[in-house]
Amino acid sequence: MSAPRSSRGPATPTAASSAPQDLPKSIPRKVPLPGMAVISIWMLAQSAIGTFGVLHHVFPPAVLIFAALFAAAAIGLLRQRRWGWALALAASFLSMCWGSYAIFRMHQEQWVVMAVVNLVFFLYLVRPEVLQRVK
Repeated sequence: MSAPRSSRGPATPTAASSAPQDLPKSIPRKVPLPGMAVISIWMLAQSAIGTFGVLHHVFPPAVLIFAALFAAAAIGLLRQRRWGWALALAASFLSMCWGSYAIFRMHQEQWVVMAVVNLVFFLYLVRPEVLQRVK
């Protein structure tokens, strides 16, 4: 007994079988660039430090607003969204500015690392390769 033939036609590949309607409905998004993943981890770490500091009464409660924005930036950047990229860009720039202020105005040299890291992240986020990935 032979196998039943489908109503779609012969089983041999034709030009019609590569038509767009044969493509899967959801094409997976590209994996984020490694730098985007590192920046997201950095943003989540800053968010966790801010939240921990508020819970232990080291930082004022207003820091929770920034912690939430940093967490949102990290998630949006990992999901390759334009708004996540914009939040991450703003967060890295503002963190760099705060680190520079702490260095020069309050003479706290330990902020040098944070300022330099955020400067590198800012310069990475404005690269054309990163801009092409976010939608």
